[in-house]
Amino acid sequence: MPAYENVGQLAAQLESAVREAGALALRSFRTPMQTWTKGENSPVSEADIAIDALLKDKLAGFGYGWLSEESIDDRARLSARRVWIVDPIDGTRAYVSGLTDWTISAALVHDGRPILACLFAPVDDEMFLAAAGSGATRNKVPLAVGTRASPTGARVAGPKHHLAKLTEHWPDIVPVPKIHSLALRIARVAQGSIDVALASGNGRDWDLAAADLLVHEADGALTTIAGADLTYNRPEPTHGALIAAGRSLSRTVCDALRERPSNVRQR
Repeated sequence: MPAYENVGQLAAQLESAVREAGALALRSFRTPMQTWTKGENSPVSEADIAIDALLKDKLAGFGYGWLSEESIDDRARLSARRVWIVDPIDGTRAYVSGLTDWTISAALVHDGRPILACLFAPVDDEMFLAAAGSGATRNKVPLAVGTRASPTGARVAGPKHHLAKLTEHWPDIVPVPKIHSLALRIARVAQGSIDVALASGNGRDWDLAAADLLVHEADGALTTIAGADLTYNRPEPTHGALIAAGRSLSRTVCDALRERPSNVRQR
């Protein structure tokens, strides 16, 4: 990990800020709240905005760049070597619907790659943490991806068109019910509770950065279909189709999905 301020202290402050954000989110959860849509029918709630403001207040003092789903994009981040990348609520649609599979995601990126990560699922009190070179944990228990080397019988979460494509090769894969938070979908691979997580081509930096570090530190991989690692804090923070899995399993799934690329836009 690159040298910077005390890593342990920084990680503790990141966790504390995200826990506080989780408590704020729970106070509004399953209560009437103001909501609206942006872009291509993407939901936003007043809780998203409040959490964004809280995290920015808690983390901005370090002087790093800032990229958040709910903040105006400050292009000064592009010249910063270190940038906070934040999703105040990943899975807002689930949050406003009263479902439980939403998270708060925050990562510190250094030269385009995450070096600290915190992903919190407040309803189930699941705290995922990772630091580059130091492993990943869920509620202080170390994480490791599953050891499955073949997609045969694999538990797979992702868009239906990707699942259908894999089923052509391995009819006995086990589809996992939809996980609304993309970050949590990937974290479940790091945890070993699912084998493969798939995403179509509209994931953003804030959906991915924290979960990326979690799965890599659990000895897995989050890559493009071509097998390349992701780079963050680019001018356009959008990514193509992605795969999270154990390393050998990831290569096999990548090969299958490359046969007929899909342009379907769903997460």
